[in-house]
Amino acid sequence: MTLITLRNLGIILGKPLFSGLSLTIHAGDRIGIVAANGCGKSTLLNCLAGELDASSGDITRLRGLTQSIVHQHLPPALLARTMRDAVLSALPADVIDSDSWRADIILDEMAVPENYRHRPLQALSGGWQRLAMLARAWITEPDLLLLDEPTNHLDLEKIKVLEGFLQQLPRDTAVVIVSHDRAFLDNVTKATLFLRPENSSLFRLPYGHARRALEEEDAADGRRFERDMKT
Repeated sequence: MTLITLRNLGIILGKPLFSGLSLTIHAGDRIGIVAANGCGKSTLLNCLAGELDASSGDITRLRGLTQSIVHQHLPPALLARTMRDAVLSALPADVIDSDSWRADIILDEMAVPENYRHRPLQALSGGWQRLAMLARAWITEPDLLLLDEPTNHLDLEKIKVLEGFLQQLPRDTAVVIVSHDRAFLDNVTKATLFLRPENSSLFRLPYGHARRALEEEDAADGRRFERDMKT
């Protein structure tokens, strides 16, 4: 099932970030987005989340699609809330009391100690804050989960917790991840989008294999260009 289709998408924010991007996100996809800093990775996630309009091209979403995004920075409005309350606040107000057990299950899956759950987020480390935002994004069980640098502030132990959590998501949940952590991408993704100003490339491979495929593709393009120049 197709969740989102991008056709010739382009973004200009002061300068062109990318253009002509076509991409289809299916249910169950696990896609990593890789690019140099400032090349539009977070901007693309914001477009997918509907928080930013593209400069050109089209985005088509499945009717009734639900999605959640985890940004790099903690929303200031949540700093004074306890971890558990911050997670619960993603639910509609009229079901928080009846569905509060959802927060406990997710925090259990993330191995969050009981006493940490009742501390204000501003009193917790960046790693625990990050896990709280991930739990908050998942509590509504969206069709599509968008993660911007999810391993930031996480130590190795918490990264393993995050990897296990993502691997246990329902098979039809799509996840799109922006990350510089190559080992993490290899462990949790099955496809890689190399975002470029022009000619972005998608490989249905985890990062390591996709990187080699990209290098081979670039080398072949270079040889073709040389032949054309000689001709």
